[in-house]
This record gives sequence, structure tokens and C-alpha cells, in this order.
Amino acid sequence: MGGALRATCATGGSAMRTAVVAVVAVGTSLVAVGPLPAQGALTPPATAPPSAVPPAAVPPADGTFQTGPTLAPACSGVPIRTTDNAAQVVDDAPTGTTFCFTAGWHRITETIHPKADQVLAGNSGAVLTGSIRLTRWTANNGDWVTTGALPPAYAQTGQCEDNTANICYLGEQLFLDSKHLTRVATRDKVAPGTFYADYAANAIYLGSDPAGHSIEMSKTQTAIESSATGVTVRGLTIEHFATPPQGGAVVLGLGWKVIANDIRWNHAVGAMLVNADGAVLEKNHIHSNGQLGIGQYSTLKATIDSNEVSYNNTDGFWIADWESGGIKTTWSSGGWVSGNLIQYNRGVGLWSDAYDDSRTFSSNQILDNAADGIRYEIGRNGIIEDNVVSRNGFGTGRGSGTSLWDGGGINVNTSSNVQVRDNVVANNVNGIAIQSRTRGSGPWGTNLLRDIVVSGNQVTMRGGTTATGMVQNAGAVIPAGEVTLNDNTYILDSLAAERFQKTGRWYTAKQWRSTGQDTTSAFTIGKAILDATGILTILPTPN
Repeated sequence: MGGALRATCATGGSAMRTAVVAVVAVGTSLVAVGPLPAQGALTPPATAPPSAVPPAAVPPADGTFQTGPTLAPACSGVPIRTTDNAAQVVDDAPTGTTFCFTAGWHRITETIHPKADQVLAGNSGAVLTGSIRLTRWTANNGDWVTTGALPPAYAQTGQCEDNTANICYLGEQLFLDSKHLTRVATRDKVAPGTFYADYAANAIYLGSDPAGHSIEMSKTQTAIESSATGVTVRGLTIEHFATPPQGGAVVLGLGWKVIANDIRWNHAVGAMLVNADGAVLEKNHIHSNGQLGIGQYSTLKATIDSNEVSYNNTDGFWIADWESGGIKTTWSSGGWVSGNLIQYNRGVGLWSDAYDDSRTFSSNQILDNAADGIRYEIGRNGIIEDNVVSRNGFGTGRGSGTSLWDGGGINVNTSSNVQVRDNVVANNVNGIAIQSRTRGSGPWGTNLLRDIVVSGNQVTMRGGTTATGMVQNAGAVIPAGEVTLNDNTYILDSLAAERFQKTGRWYTAKQWRSTGQDTTSAFTIGKAILDATGILTILPTPN
């Protein structure tokens, strides 16, 4: 349950639902689920201390969570050497063949298309790179220039955070000694650590002296993709592919298993599931990709489990609202996103959007993402449970903000039959935001906010305009009874602070209860400290 303890509390002789309580410091007490006293003081229940139960299996955020190639078994099979054309070797072999990429840099100049049940595995130190080396540089008015490496100019796709320059979609990225360089929009902006690509002139201008350094440019768009079923990819480092927006360096198909890889520094998406029913994406370290760590589209019952997804959106895609950040799934049914560490992404941490059905997000630790921790948007039949969601939503830029319209730790947007339960939601820009917007129609008819239940969560809100509640626009009024919040525990800076909101009106804890919401929830004053394993400690503060 998100690392919390449980205790059964009783009020007025009537047994209440099992309530969330926090681990507390020595000398403090548990918070009862019961009526809010008129004077605002909370008294502890006369019960024995609870016994601990094992916390939910959220991955720790202390550097001990293990992912990537070191978890892959040793490879035994047909060797692919660094001098081989890997795509040709794979194409020439029969279905079911296991390939072992040898240690070293494998320059992938064309996409590898595996056959059914083939295994693409790596020996320790095997790196698949989509980049080419740039070696012919000439000094030019304080910069250095090389020519002939760029493709012809191509049309813009996607939406950039900087919607004036609009350069995030350009896939050819430069790396100086493996360090990602920043693209600038015009030659006059070139400075050390940056580059400018002039596609019309087929020229690249570099702001750092290349002498004595390795300069690489991502060139090949996709590393591994095919329509074959049952493919396994494991134990590889996959980097520097010039993936187009919404395109993956690895594109999973039906029944694929992509396990224990390091997928990094690709221009758009690290791993993409497309029509990948039953696929498994597990134990990968997916980080520092230009747009998004993981994407999923039109997929039934896939599993995304035990991955670290961090530091994605390096190339300036729109943080607030265009498919950037950690994980995004769309038009998919069933399946799980569980046990992942999702942190430091410039966008939404975990996002379900556009006609996802029966999705379960559970036991993830989601920290320090620039937009919402979790967003469930225009979907139905969702379960969001046992997650630890902390310090999300503090990004700045186009579309960012602090209101419930901008989101929160958990944001349910114009969806139906969604359960938000037993999560730790601590110190985000907002707590839990329920949004009803005019969003048109789709395969299920008019998109409406209906049947949302928020229960058993620990929600910490302190300072500023942080709040939990619901907002609506004029064309999407929420009918009475369609949103229910109960049996939650709120840790607040003050019981007199207006930390709750309902369609434009603000409420203190006592006033919030008078609206019919959270009538069986607990409210306490304190400061919540979240440790790396997801355990929440409440430190009391004076009234």
C-alpha cells in the first residue's frame, strides 16, 4: 500500500474501513478516522499500535534499484561481430535463432528486422549505435564546420516547448565524447556545447573545438523493428538512433520480450510498443531519450514492469501536453504498468491518454517529473493503486502552472470508472486533481467524467495554492455523485488552510467535509518526509 502501515480505527462505536496511517516519529501519535473536531485539534484514537505489514513493492529511489544489461544472462548463440552487417546476419538466419552481439560498438546502418522467435542478445559491453563519426572539421569564423552528413530537409512533426524555433523534431543529434550537445536554431547562437544544423546547405556548425575528441551524429532512425512474433531483445545498450517523434529505437511487436537493456540517448522514444499484444518490457534502464522513455499504442495486455525510466525529453518537446516525459500509453486495453521507477523526466511521469481501457498502474515510484506524476486522460476502467507519487508538477514553461487545471500528483481527466486508491501522494504541485473538460466524442460516445472513486490515499499538501479537488468547464459539468473521495488521509500545513477545491470554490478541511466529500477521511497537521523506499513519516507541527 505505497509503503504505508494499516490500522483499524473505530469512532463512536462503529467500525470504520481499514484506514491509512503513517509511520510517525517517536512521541507522536496516529490519526483517527473520524469527525473533525470543531476546535480543529485532532486527538489520537485509544487503540494499540498497529502491526506493520510489508510495504507495496515500489522500487527504491536510492540508487540500489537494478536494471539494464547486467541482469541479462550470458549469451550463447550465433555471434554478431562489430565488423558484421547485423541486419544482414539476422536476415540470413532462420526463425528461432539466438544471436550474440560481441562486446564493442556495432554501427547499425539499417534497421534490424528479426524473424519469429529470434533472440537478439548481447555479451557484456555490446553497444548498438545508430550514429556515424564526423571527422572532417574546418575552422570557420570561430566555429567548426563539416558538410555532407545531413539528410535532406524534412517536415516538422510533434510539438516543441519552444514553439517559436520549433526545432525539437530534428532527429540528427550530436555527441562530443558521448556527451549530448544542445541544438540551436540559428548559426549566430552557436557556442561551446552547442551545434547548428543547416539542412539546406548540408552543413553542421560546432561550437566546441573537435580536435582530440570523438564527434558522433545520430543517423539511423530505428534499431530493431519487425512484424515477427515472439522476438526477444536482451542485454544490449541501444543508443544514438535518430528516431522521429513518436518513433522508438526499439519497436516491440506481438509477444515480444525486451528485457534488461540500456536504451538511451535516442532522439524520440526509447522503446515503443505498437500492436504489441502480450509484450513484456522489463528490467530495462530507459533514460535520456529526446522525447519519451516508453510509448505504447494499440496494444492488448502488455506488461511494462520493473524498468527505470528517467531523464527523458532531452530535446525540448512540449513539457505540459505533447507526449513527452516518462511513459505514455494510448488506444490500449488491459495490461499493467507496475513496479517502475519513473523520475526526473521533463513531462508527465506516467500518462494514459486517448481511449485506454482497463489499464492498471500499480506500485510505481514516480518522482520529480516536470508535469503530472500520473495522468489518466480520456480513458475508462482504470486502476491507479499503491503508487508513490512525490514532488511532481513543478516544471515551468508553456502550459505549466499550479492550478488544478494544470494537474497534480495524480490527475484524472475526463475519464470514467477510475479507481484511485491506496497511493502515497506527497509534496506535489497539487494532490489529486479531477478534471472535467469538453473533449468531444470517440469510440465510446461523448467523452465524459463519470464514476471516479478516490480512497485510501495518503495526500500531503503544504503551502502555496496546492489543493485536492475537482474542476470543470462550462460544457462539462460534473453531475452530483460522479466523484467520490473518502477514507483518505490528508497531511496539511494547517486545518484552516483552504487546501480543497470544488468547481471554483475553495474549502478548509471542515468545509470540504460539508460538501459531502471525505466524510470518513482523516485530516492532520504535519510535515511529511518520504524516504527512498516510499515510506512516509509524518512530523507533527504546532497548530
